[in-house]
Amino acid sequence: MSTAVVPTRSGQVLADLLPASRLKDATLVLGGAALTGLAAQIAVPVPGSPVPVTGQTFAALLVGTALGARRGSLSLALYALVGMAGMPWFAEAESGFGMPSLGYVFGMMLAAAVVGSLARRGADRNALRTAGTMVLGSAVIYAVGVPYLAASTGMSLTEAVAAGLTPFLIGDALKAALAMGALPLSWKLLGDSDKG
Repeated sequence: MSTAVVPTRSGQVLADLLPASRLKDATLVLGGAALTGLAAQIAVPVPGSPVPVTGQTFAALLVGTALGARRGSLSLALYALVGMAGMPWFAEAESGFGMPSLGYVFGMMLAAAVVGSLARRGADRNALRTAGTMVLGSAVIYAVGVPYLAASTGMSLTEAVAAGLTPFLIGDALKAALAMGALPLSWKLLGDSDKG
């Protein structure tokens, strides 16, 4: 099996390797939202927490990294808007405005922009930088999601951290490890080597 070598330029994200067009951008944005919605259905309840472990955050970070800040954040904004409008594609097939975990969705929009911006600077080209990018993206999600959880449930911030952050750290480490392999490997298969 041979792999095609695609010429890459500094400042590109994976999606930039496809031929440019508005239709491509719209398709990528819609696809990113759909991927996040599908991944949200991989959900495991956490005892004592209104927030389940899901594939949603991993998908959101991959979407932001692969599509870049603009397309990635548009994907997550579309995901949020359609879910709030009634599409049951938030975690555990929920939708609407009343979920205590909605702050995490808002955090994902911001995180997609952050990791997409970092990816455009090459942060997804080797394992160590990819791990750092995923950790930072997760931190952004928690920075919005945990205070929202506290406000929407009446928990103290300490209780919200215990229910909405601490139980997810091991899973986040596994997600970062998956990304550490997948993203740099994608670049390698496409013919781009780490430049720094």
